Amino acid sequence: MKFLNIGFGNMVSIERIVAVLSPESAPVKRIIQEARDTSVLIDATYGRRTRAVIITDSEHIILSPLQPETLERRLSGKVVPDDLPEETN
Repeated sequence: MKFLNIGFGNMVSIERIVAVLSPESAPVKRIIQEARDTSVLIDATYGRRTRAVIITDSEHIILSPLQPETLERRLSGKVVPDDLPEETN
């Protein structure tokens, strides 16, 4: 089983990820609010700004402080040193 670092040492199983979305659109904001209301929201931002929303096959919604592009690079195995400083901001 492989895991994806979604920021601050938090990991998500790659096999469970259905989508990685930007949190800006109104439909995604509604998904986040509905997940919060039904207790299936996992906030892994540590109080930082949400930059990516991860949807899993178990219908859990995970908030990440990393950009969707950064997560995509990590998923594809193209991790570059520039990915690391984002976690410390």
